[in-house]
Amino acid sequence: MTQRSQDGAREVLHARSAELYTRACRVIPGGVSSPVRAFRAVGGTPLFIARGAGAQVFDADGRSYLDFVGSWGPLILGHAHPAVIAAVTAALARGSTFGAPCAAEVELAERIVSAYPAAEQVRFVSSGTEAVMSAIRVARAFTGRELIVKFAGCYHGHADHLLVAAGSGLATFGRPSSAGVPEAFTAHTRVLPLDGEQALAELFAREGERVAAVIIEPLPANHGLLPQRREFLEALRRLASTHGALLIFDEVISGFRVARGGAAELYGITPDLVTFGKVIGGGMPVGAFAGARHIMARLAPDGDTYQAGTLSGNPVAMAAGLATLDALERESAWAQLESRGAELERLLAPLLARPRFPLQLVRVGSLFWLSFHARGASRTAAPLASVESARFAAFFHAMLERGIYLPPSPYEAYFLSLAHSDRDLAHFAHALPAALAAVP
Repeated sequence: MTQRSQDGAREVLHARSAELYTRACRVIPGGVSSPVRAFRAVGGTPLFIARGAGAQVFDADGRSYLDFVGSWGPLILGHAHPAVIAAVTAALARGSTFGAPCAAEVELAERIVSAYPAAEQVRFVSSGTEAVMSAIRVARAFTGRELIVKFAGCYHGHADHLLVAAGSGLATFGRPSSAGVPEAFTAHTRVLPLDGEQALAELFAREGERVAAVIIEPLPANHGLLPQRREFLEALRRLASTHGALLIFDEVISGFRVARGGAAELYGITPDLVTFGKVIGGGMPVGAFAGARHIMARLAPDGDTYQAGTLSGNPVAMAAGLATLDALERESAWAQLESRGAELERLLAPLLARPRFPLQLVRVGSLFWLSFHARGASRTAAPLASVESARFAAFFHAMLERGIYLPPSPYEAYFLSLAHSDRDLAHFAHALPAALAAVP
């Protein structure tokens, strides 16, 4: 079948999605509210999802798919979990928002403080981007410094000063990687390679007294899944402390997913500040940042660092987060999720032993990723060659045709949930060989 006939067949199968996409493109830039949803990395018409249940999603044409996107991470219990639905329904019946404190935000904050090593106080916001932006503001206020150090391949939301990419050399002044971001906004951002202890040491030797904070995804999952060496993170912790800078862990994805205490527990390294999202919202728009009491004391109204949000601590979102964390504790979730991940890895290992082209499985708990890099999976962010990207696009559609919904980007991690059964994992493993055979 030619590419044109394949595309035509897909359009017939997804006629309602195609119709909605055409309408969306007239009134929404690119037809989507977040760029990766547009399927530009894989081609074709993006699926419009009508509903989800357990480990499945159903598109606007009524076709069902086994879902490994999970709304990009928050649905650790699966879609429409009864406990979350009940909690949200009860909260909505009492009112959707008050713009005032509510008991649920106190309870969720207490839950986070009890679980996470670095958290003594928590401030809720409405997104991961907002959490990171606010944590950096507090770090700058606390240290009285301006420079922020980040790592190539780590995504921390779309705040202007963090939309930067590394240039030539090991350490570089930040350069905007998006239009609309003045260079002056990124002048106080430095970008380093992941897993680069020498570059890190050199930067601190040169500018350490000016660094307010170093921010990192301790388990990077936005440019592929790039597990970091404990030794590198320990060096990061040591250098930040030595030079009076704060260490910020961005655990928007890894927090409450890879362990009860997130990557901090997994690696045994305690940051000064941490950002959360995804799981603590149970599918609702929630973010948070947390840290030691003496650092968080800089926040208004007690301190001189301003941060606010009308929907921060929203009672419906707080209820969803509490119900999610309750279920995780009740179901011994982290042991279960590790078991599911290990089972999937066992099923896929023989299938990936002799591929026609390089393909590697990377997994940490319930996060996993199929790397199409010819040089193998890495701990540093590496771009895919055009042939590698094309292979992923063909693989994505081949899996979709077999009822498997994956992230429509070769750089995004896949998510397991408690709703994924052994049968679901077997379905994935069964679909894989035929999908790989369909890749040109």
